[in-house]
Amino acid sequence: MEPPARETIATRVQVVLSKIRRAAEKVGRPHGSIRLVAATKTVGVDRILEGIEAGLSIVGENRVQEAVPKIAALKQAPVRWHFIGQLQRRKVRSVMGLFDLIHSVDSLELAQEIDRRAGDAGSCQDILLEVNIGSEPTKTGFHPDNIVQLVLTMAALSHIQIKGLMAIPPPTADAEMARPYFRKLRDVATRIAEMSLPSVMMDELSMGMSSDYEVAVEEGATLVRVGTAIFGARHA
Repeated sequence: MEPPARETIATRVQVVLSKIRRAAEKVGRPHGSIRLVAATKTVGVDRILEGIEAGLSIVGENRVQEAVPKIAALKQAPVRWHFIGQLQRRKVRSVMGLFDLIHSVDSLELAQEIDRRAGDAGSCQDILLEVNIGSEPTKTGFHPDNIVQLVLTMAALSHIQIKGLMAIPPPTADAEMARPYFRKLRDVATRIAEMSLPSVMMDELSMGMSSDYEVAVEEGATLVRVGTAIFGARHA
């Protein structure tokens, strides 16, 4: 008996895209409204390129120092770069001009620093606001009950564009257990959108990872951040 064919990055990409499509169809959403962000923490350039050749169009990096050489090595590749990890204020200057979207703005002070650095560069940076949707004491992010008031302050910053929200629910043994948190994030976004503030849009919901992205799509995700399901378990 022949051994089963080795699963490749290309086949995994297609599996994930297929599951996104089916989840979208299940709730009557156009599958084109959901974009896959390949989470590439610890993934080498060659393997990222293999994924791009298989259809990945957005790459998400967690660490500035890891992202910079990858972006340089793949500067000719038809791909957009998103920053999806925790961003320290002292490293904001390093990310300016590198990323189309920063998913993880978790404080007013960080938003203000990004605004300042983008202003210095004569640009405007698209961001998402990270919500601590489970109110976990060990996680950073805006509290769901406080974010609406803080958005009023951030709306006055002229060199950032708030595109939506991001969240990572508490760890669960079953993807279905994450559903209430995804639904809660969508509700927070609706409340903010109803304020009709300039430079604040709630077009994007970045939620869902390898273990629960299908449920996230069903609950309104527009960006899903998937790493392990594409590249396998991390080695570092």
